Order: sequence, then C-alpha cells, then structure tokens
Amino acid sequence: MITAYTINGLHCSACIAKTTAALAPFARAVHVTLDPPQATLDSANTSDIAVLNAALAQAGDYQLAAPATGPRSRPTAMSPDEIDTGWLAAYWPLLVIAAYIAIASLAGAVSSGQIQWQAWMTNFMAGFFLVFSAFKFLDLRGFAGAYASYDWLAQRWYGYGFVYPFLELGLGLAYLFRIEPTLTHAATIALMGFSSLGVISALRKTQRIPCACLGTVLKVPMSTITLVEDLGMVAMAAIGLWAGVHA
Repeated sequence: MITAYTINGLHCSACIAKTTAALAPFARAVHVTLDPPQATLDSANTSDIAVLNAALAQAGDYQLAAPATGPRSRPTAMSPDEIDTGWLAAYWPLLVIAAYIAIASLAGAVSSGQIQWQAWMTNFMAGFFLVFSAFKFLDLRGFAGAYASYDWLAQRWYGYGFVYPFLELGLGLAYLFRIEPTLTHAATIALMGFSSLGVISALRKTQRIPCACLGTVLKVPMSTITLVEDLGMVAMAAIGLWAGVHA
C-alpha cells in the first residue's frame, strides 16, 4: 500500500536525493517529487510520522506533514502506466536504441564480406557512450537526482551525477577515435563496474525505481536489464583489453 505525505523544505534535486535516501530504509520504495512537494512511500514499515521525521532531520531541514492523499492501491514508485505496460513495452526504447547502435556499428567493421568483431565492438561501445550520455545531457539536473537514488558514489557526493555524463562522453569519443585503447578499456571497466554495484544494491532491495541510464527523458524501470547493460560493457572492455595485450 502506498502512502503519500506532503514534505516541507524541498528546494532542488539535491533535496530530492537526500530525502529519498533518508526515507529508503522505511519503505520498499520511495518517490519524492518537487512539484508537488510530496514523498510517496510504498509498503512503509512504520506509520509513525515522528520516526520518519527524525530520519529526515538527519538529512537536513525537512519535515513530513499528514498524508497528502491517504493510502493508494497501486504499490509502485513509478506511475502505474510506467510499471504495468509489460516487459517489452517498458524496455522498448532501450531495445530500439541498442539495435540502432548495433547496426550503425557495422560501418567500418565489415571487410571482404566478413564482420571484424573487434572493430564492431569498439564502434558499439563508442555509440553506446555517446548516445546514452546525450540523453543524460538533455536533463542533466534531473539525471543527477535520479542517479543519486541508487548509485553509491552519487548518494555520497551529489555532484558525481553531474560529472558522470561527461565521463561517458569522454569514453565515447575515446572509442570513436581509438584514443589510448588500453587506458580507455581500463577506465570503462572501472566506471561501469562501480556503477553496477549501485544497481545490484537497488535490485537486492527490490526498489521499484526508474533507471537513469537514459536520463529522465525516457523512463525505463530498474531491473536486471540495467545490470546486464553495465556488466555487458565491462565484459566488452575486458575482451578489448585482453585482445590488446595479446596482440
């Protein structure tokens, strides 16, 4: 069951990230919005508003008021339309984008009628980082707020959410122009490997939250697909690194 509270003291995306993290231990999922200023708790393990406000006080000058709309019947931190559309509909944007990147990656990777898989993989990684960073740049502030809801470093340093798209952009350009392949592969393993830790943590908590992989423009729910996406990039970077060392 969902309960929505009015929350006072919200000013920006950083406030959303702080209050979401403070309330997370008390519910299966938490969704905080700035307009309206509201905190929605899915299957809260306490109805004592004093307990919740005590947790919020540790995060800043925030306070819950009486439930804004009372209990609801749909247990989700995303809108019902976003959750109940089925697997294919939920991940259709991600699948289409990945397919287009995969097809475009064939350019320059086909020689004498055969696909040069290492060249294809490098092109794919370039396209992945460039396209996914572009979606994040469309709403950089919104991405930072969403990323701080589950990424370990972004939860502790909110500014990392603003830096992350630039790191993806840098890796995309490095793959595209074949700049320092060994260093680029190693950086990809470190970046995506660490990112996957936050995804694993969110999945273990069964948090029903949006994945920030496509920013806030296209809403994709967090699931094992997100983890496969991160670890897939780690695997391709590891293969490229191994191939470069043994070339």
